[in-house]
Amino acid sequence: MQAVEIERIASHAAEFLPRRFLINGHIQTIMGNYLPRVNDLPAPEAQLVEVSPATADQISSQLLCHCHWQPEEVRATRPSAIIVHGLEGSSESQYVIGNANKLWRAGCNIIRMNMRNCGGTEALSPTLYHSGLSNDVLAVMNFFIAQQGLKSMSLIGYSMGGNLVLKLAGELGTNAPAELRSVIGVSPALDLGPSADALHRPQNRFYEMKFLRALLRRYRRKVMLFPRVFDPNVAAGIRSLRELDDRITALYSGFTGADDYYYRAAAARVIDRIAVPTLVLHALDDPFVRITDESCRKLEANLKIRLLTTSHGGHCAFLAQPNADSGYDGYWAEHTLLRFLLANA
Repeated sequence: MQAVEIERIASHAAEFLPRRFLINGHIQTIMGNYLPRVNDLPAPEAQLVEVSPATADQISSQLLCHCHWQPEEVRATRPSAIIVHGLEGSSESQYVIGNANKLWRAGCNIIRMNMRNCGGTEALSPTLYHSGLSNDVLAVMNFFIAQQGLKSMSLIGYSMGGNLVLKLAGELGTNAPAELRSVIGVSPALDLGPSADALHRPQNRFYEMKFLRALLRRYRRKVMLFPRVFDPNVAAGIRSLRELDDRITALYSGFTGADDYYYRAAAARVIDRIAVPTLVLHALDDPFVRITDESCRKLEANLKIRLLTTSHGGHCAFLAQPNADSGYDGYWAEHTLLRFLLANA
């Protein structure tokens, strides 16, 4: 990467100051989700990755990844990143595209990973997706390290994806592969129960209902594709994310209920074991993702983790003031995590 590009990244990785007129966390969250991005990525290479083998009773589970590779002669030695989206997102989510463009310009390989069923892939898995499937990220990482001979890998996760990559890092602990150089969570939902409860508060019902409508639509598609597996009746009358997780996610994913799911699937249980350089970005005005005081203490006590909390920034937004003269687009989290990734590659 050219020295001028490194200098430009470094100059915009300082303290976060929200964009003018976008101080409120709700406004940041909404605008961050809908502001259009410039996308100069080359056409991706689509790759299916098996994350769970077929059995006598069901087909395998496969994930769809969209890959952007640097030239073959330098590919293996360039920094690589797997970007994992959030709840009801996909490889086409705005923040995924924004990060991928910055990584590409910096000379990195990019793998835009769709979780199970996401990105129009419901037929590729007989299961649902949930916040505990960190082994899916591990399978994708191991697949591409082996396939491409990659030497430097980073994991980037937003919201639910942030929980997945942090959970995986904690589960791996000191046994993480040498190729894994850094892990980054942006607005990570690492305390699932408190975040689900915050989502149900009256001021956040807009977000909860948006998620619920999408999740229930997806569940109905799964019922149509796998009528012998999924019962349409269990979805009747669901009015909260916790209720959906209690009646559907837990039922079909091996948990005894929502509380068991939130406990076992939460990265908060294992963040003290993380042994690779890790960055966590969290805004204190995030409308619904909550990081408890206990989890903050664990993050701060782990010398491998850098926790950056900001007063403003909303959920997965962190919109700062753009600067046309310097070419800074104002996406503070993307510049900050890129700087961290390159420093540890």
